[in-house]
Amino acid sequence: MSVLPQTLLFLGIIPALVLLFVSLKGYDGFYKDKIVFLTFISGIIAGFISILIEWYTVGVGIWFIILFPILEQLVKTIILNVSRFHGKKETVVYGLSLGLGFGSIFTPFSIIVTNVEGGNDLLVVLVALGSFGIILMHAATGLGIAYGIYTYNLRKYLMFSILVYLPVTFTIFLTALYNVGHLQVILIIYGLIVYWYATKKIMPRILNESKKDVKLNNIKNK
Repeated sequence: MSVLPQTLLFLGIIPALVLLFVSLKGYDGFYKDKIVFLTFISGIIAGFISILIEWYTVGVGIWFIILFPILEQLVKTIILNVSRFHGKKETVVYGLSLGLGFGSIFTPFSIIVTNVEGGNDLLVVLVALGSFGIILMHAATGLGIAYGIYTYNLRKYLMFSILVYLPVTFTIFLTALYNVGHLQVILIIYGLIVYWYATKKIMPRILNESKKDVKLNNIKNK
């Protein structure tokens, strides 16, 4: 499969932007477009740096399964855990945006590496599909970390994000070790489940908490 690197980049960014647009419906007023854009771009840069680190330390073997979820979630935490985001509901939206940007870079990287290692077209397609699951996972974990920062409960949600990502690196490790591309389907299914939980069970909490704040203010003003 011969595709220009620029085209491959868009194969990751476009789905991530579509997911961002869809996921932000109903959250008008909870974020600033400029910061959503900046966190998305920051995610792309951070994801690229993380991939370079992973590429040059690939010799760690089975430790890959544990070490890289820790690395990737810590990188997101460093970017999000600034004082201006502490205790702010909009931080959750920015975590989602950061995670989507972070995950978008994995599509072109996965396809390029599979091509370099001599994968056939079917394997390349399966890896590309699996990378969509990785985008979903990074979005969900970015959102989770951000919710921890908003609620001043970062340790709990950082640990949650690391643990929930372990099946991803385990699947990637098995795919690379045994060249079993069909395992990539697991990433899509798992990614969809975790993303659904993050965007339907965690993210809506900021809407509910805002309604409670409005009610409290109305009571105080009476």
